[in-house]
Amino acid sequence: QVHLVESGGGLVQAGGSLRLSCAASGRTFSSYTRGWFREAPGKEREFVAAISWSGITYYADSVKGRFTISRDNAKNTVYLQMNSLKPEDTAVYYCAAAPSPSDYRRAAQYNYWGQGIQVTVSS
Repeated sequence: QVHLVESGGGLVQAGGSLRLSCAASGRTFSSYTRGWFREAPGKEREFVAAISWSGITYYADSVKGRFTISRDNAKNTVYLQMNSLKPEDTAVYYCAAAPSPSDYRRAAQYNYWGQGIQVTVSS
């Protein structure tokens, strides 16, 4: 059975940093695109960042320059380094995996999802 498990969330002050991790088990995801999405209260789930199997990275405009996605295929893990956090970054963050998505920004193209982890940024 496949599991994606997020860790590293929590409460941080505006301007601070957090590093999210997403460890996968049950299968190898080295050939998959790995992504991060977030869902704020009352809002739809939105794309945050993705990294292809070859290491090409993609970011939402709202996080570009502040967040960095990376992966360690040996550990079957993807990371999201979040710097200069803002209150509007507050959300539940989900990691996901997709085999060769045609549009990495579309949540529907991701087959596997973690349970989500809360990130709260106080002003």
